[in-house]
Amino acid sequence: MSWNFETDPQFQPRLDWIEAFVRDEVEPLEFVLGNHYDVQHPDNLKLVRPLQQRVREQGLWACHLSPALGGQGYGQVQLALMNERIGAARFGPIVFGCQAPDSGNAEILAHYGSAAQKSLYLRPLLDNEIVSCFSMTEPQGGADPLEIRTRARLDGDEWVIDGEKWFASNASLAAFFIAMARSEDDAAPHQCMSAFVVPGGTPGIEIVRDCGYGSGDKTHAYVRFKGVRIPADHLLGGRGEGFVVAQTRLGGGRIHHAMRTIAKAKKALDFMLRRAVTRSTKGEPLARKQMVQDKIADAWIQLEQFRLLVMRTAWLIDKHQDYRLVRKDIAAVKAAMPKVLHDIASSALQVHGSLGLSDEMPFMHWVTESYFLALADGPTEVHKVTLAQQLTRGVTPDDSPFPDYHLPRRAEAAREKYAHLLDNELT
Repeated sequence: MSWNFETDPQFQPRLDWIEAFVRDEVEPLEFVLGNHYDVQHPDNLKLVRPLQQRVREQGLWACHLSPALGGQGYGQVQLALMNERIGAARFGPIVFGCQAPDSGNAEILAHYGSAAQKSLYLRPLLDNEIVSCFSMTEPQGGADPLEIRTRARLDGDEWVIDGEKWFASNASLAAFFIAMARSEDDAAPHQCMSAFVVPGGTPGIEIVRDCGYGSGDKTHAYVRFKGVRIPADHLLGGRGEGFVVAQTRLGGGRIHHAMRTIAKAKKALDFMLRRAVTRSTKGEPLARKQMVQDKIADAWIQLEQFRLLVMRTAWLIDKHQDYRLVRKDIAAVKAAMPKVLHDIASSALQVHGSLGLSDEMPFMHWVTESYFLALADGPTEVHKVTLAQQLTRGVTPDDSPFPDYHLPRRAEAAREKYAHLLDNELT
């Protein structure tokens, strides 16, 4: 039996390099560049490409991918340790080749794409020469994929897609969409949807408007598909296998969001600590005030609890190599994640006073982002339902209104167990 919370000494120097590189080279990019997904913007090409090359030279590019796809094939524990350092910088995932939704879409193409699709889309996507869009959510459907109304019908050797999509990531910049649509009218509910690769710029794709949240760039969009025609071989997986295809990307995406959230929460806590020892009121530093000490203690405990949950879940994924076997753990991580960032960022904001409330500090953005994390890849409530269902699935109902843990029943059982000894003592 072995329990070990130490990082492999051979891996620690890489983490140290990542931490310094992100702090000194990557974080400054967000003050001079705009949309980090606009990969062909001249300024992005000038500043981001050289940093990506340095990451490649360190053997740290797209580490979530297998070596066959140009990655390192790192396990989830190593990825968690890396993302704790990468995730706080807006350009961090782009510089290291692990940005959502492209990372998940690459997994889908790797599993289900044809040789031609891999050549046309997967390779440039892995090299960050293009970005992609995952198009599933709809205006009326929200988090329920069974409510998807976008239709795909086979017309000769082409699929024709009609429908509307909401909050489609990077739609305005995407070289291709992975779109979910109903293709089977008479199939079971979870076998009626299919996944399609739709080239960007295909006639009939209409970007109604870009949308977003907070003060950041609007990187999502309201999209209409109006008679969009694609070749029949642009189906990903089999007909009616859209749910299976989608899960290829969602399990990993959820745990990776959590890894990067740790980075932001750690930075918020660090800023709160520095503010607490720097600013004084009523004759002593804020760090001596019990109300501030309460916030600091709660933030540290909450962060460490969450980090351990994430690391344990990452370890389980590495152990089982099957997201389905770790479903409840991923659901727990996803449900806990938004509250951790919200609470710690809110406390840091409060300790910074009006400065923390202003757009001269990142706290309001992180608080807003916590609500995005509570909705992206399925809302918190859905994941709590999943967790509860998984936990109760194997529990046997009691055969009596008074269960075996009812104290009178336990007392009676204990008296029966020791009756012969107690009777001997009495005689």
